[in-house]
Amino acid sequence: MRAQIVLHAARGRSIARVARETSLHLDTVARWLHRFAENRDLPDCGTANDLAGPSSFTPLQAAEVKALACRLPAESGVPLSRWSGLELAREATERGIVTSLSASTVRRWLKTDALKPWQHHSWIFITDPDFRPRAQPVLDLYARTFEGAALGRDEYVISADE
Repeated sequence: MRAQIVLHAARGRSIARVARETSLHLDTVARWLHRFAENRDLPDCGTANDLAGPSSFTPLQAAEVKALACRLPAESGVPLSRWSGLELAREATERGIVTSLSASTVRRWLKTDALKPWQHHSWIFITDPDFRPRAQPVLDLYARTFEGAALGRDEYVISADE
């Protein structure tokens, strides 16, 4: 069954589709893809997310949702004291940052930067009106693209800002 999970994912099928086709729980499929990706004596397969197919979100969209999470809901006219994953997904959709977004994706993005707006007082406030054009080139490099073209295997991005 584990081999079937990996083969389905390698064909570009999403984790949800693999779960449906194998009659397994989504978490089981994700766990085995993650374990397969971590096992370095197997052929290079990237991460579990790479196996599930290309992301439908850009790094800029993820950064904009993270920036939104760092603002108080009241600043957006939302009658909440703190954001939840569901409310952030809803607000990102209403603002046109994304066409649709799940709460679990929002929570996964925030987890990568240890952001927990539902537990802590926010301290990062992105107010620069030029945030999007300034962030785009940097986020493209993090995604290993430059001026719309993918970087080669022998090309590297080095960050010296810290």
